[in-house]
Amino acid sequence: MTTGETDLATLLRMLEPVLDGNEWVFVRVGDSEVPKYMPHALASFREKEAMTLVIPHIEATEVQHSSAPMARITLAVHSSLEAVGLTAAVSRTLANDGISANMIAAYYHDHVFVPLA
Repeated sequence: MTTGETDLATLLRMLEPVLDGNEWVFVRVGDSEVPKYMPHALASFREKEAMTLVIPHIEATEVQHSSAPMARITLAVHSSLEAVGLTAAVSRTLANDGISANMIAAYYHDHVFVPLA
């Protein structure tokens, strides 16, 4: 059963972006490092090449492969995983201002990671 809003116009009207105030990084870790960093992970994704974790920047001091620090913006509207266009609308707006965006969709909300600068 799907929950959440699917209508793009409604999603955009109700959208409340919330900056969480933490510094996050995307890190690539090997299987042997996963137990060390997983307790700190906000998100994870296993790719063919390696495990990617999103962890607090302060926890990544010993990680070899890390992104630059990022800010997380939560799109505080309960969007359905079946909604069409929300990610595109947000990323297009940021792209128009020259801001890269890394999007992660979770069950209730979408999360946008942008360069901290």
